[in-house]
Amino acid sequence: MAVGVITLPLNKRFFFEKGRFIGQLKECKLFTSARIRNKYIETEQKGSWRNYYQICLKIAQITKLIHQVGLIYSDLSYNNIVIDPLTEGAYLVSYDQLTTSNTPCYISPHCDFVAPEYIANRNSSHHDNNWGWANIETNNHALAILIYQLLLYRHPLRGGKVHDLDATKDEELSMGKMALFIEHPTDQSNRPKVQNISPIELPQGDVTKLPYTICGPYITDLFDKAFIHGLHNPIKRPTAKDWVIALNKTMDLLLPCKNQECESKWFVFDNSKKTKCPFCGNDYSDDFAVLNFYSSNNNGKFLYDNHKLIVYDNQYLYKWHKNRFTTTEDVFLPENKVPIADFHFQNGKWNMINRSLPELWDKDTDTKIEIGQAVELTEGKKILLGKNDGDRLIIVQLVSN
Repeated sequence: MAVGVITLPLNKRFFFEKGRFIGQLKECKLFTSARIRNKYIETEQKGSWRNYYQICLKIAQITKLIHQVGLIYSDLSYNNIVIDPLTEGAYLVSYDQLTTSNTPCYISPHCDFVAPEYIANRNSSHHDNNWGWANIETNNHALAILIYQLLLYRHPLRGGKVHDLDATKDEELSMGKMALFIEHPTDQSNRPKVQNISPIELPQGDVTKLPYTICGPYITDLFDKAFIHGLHNPIKRPTAKDWVIALNKTMDLLLPCKNQECESKWFVFDNSKKTKCPFCGNDYSDDFAVLNFYSSNNNGKFLYDNHKLIVYDNQYLYKWHKNRFTTTEDVFLPENKVPIADFHFQNGKWNMINRSLPELWDKDTDTKIEIGQAVELTEGKKILLGKNDGDRLIIVQLVSN
């Protein structure tokens, strides 16, 4: 008996409708190269930085679900993903690459996404040309590469260090046994040399001007694990679930850039004294609020969840913010995409309007905030989102610029 999978044709939004690539698929690789983005893709087709966080989140979630059922994707790379930045759409294609862990399978000869341990050993007796043993750890490496490229438009291992004058040997060493993160904090020998970078690849190619830390603390931590601690120690690499959690939390740190000419349009709040967009340098002059999330432990004490929500005018609070036991799958459920509260800046004051929380409490006055009512956000204000196990307490911080 033959078994097949029927898939729907791709929506037209995944095809370029104008420009140099008119009629072609919006392959992921076209949006991860600073050279291609800056030279050939029109600004209105690139999308905002926020769009790319959503795309990364979807790719991480797809990978997580694949791993949960005991499968891996032997060629997880930008060659097998199509995206639409404008609608935040992402599709994984070529499902013939799905296999079980540690089963001999085809691994792309393209080094960009292949784990260093495989490249270092692929000429051994355990490997046959481009066939090898892909596993979750090799997938985790490829996923980290994809996310780094989608957010920063450069490769995390292709820097300025030359290991051998023979190009083939240098490639094997730089992506295999001698692979080194281009933004390694203590070993800067592989940093890209700006004088050797084409002007069309700037500023993205300059790691000094746009370091990986602009992606926020949660993503920075995972890049450290992927490209410093786990680059040559696969077990230390962040998992797809780790990426889903970090990307979700980072989405809550995004601020809209007020510069209408800024191509990125969004940036991550870095908790610095002077808030400004790292892409265009524009100062963020508006005031905003920060909601710090706390949840109770077994002793009834509220502990910080290492999670914040940046509040700007017309920002929303969702169901997954309410309770610390929310799973990563809950974020993607349609019913959870309806806001449970929203925020507005009026007459110099921040207000939170309760839309659907039946047990919302102002802890400072010990009064219930009914559905449809508003509560003013003031410095240090404490608001309890519910009385169920795991429901969070908000402590408000006001930021003036």
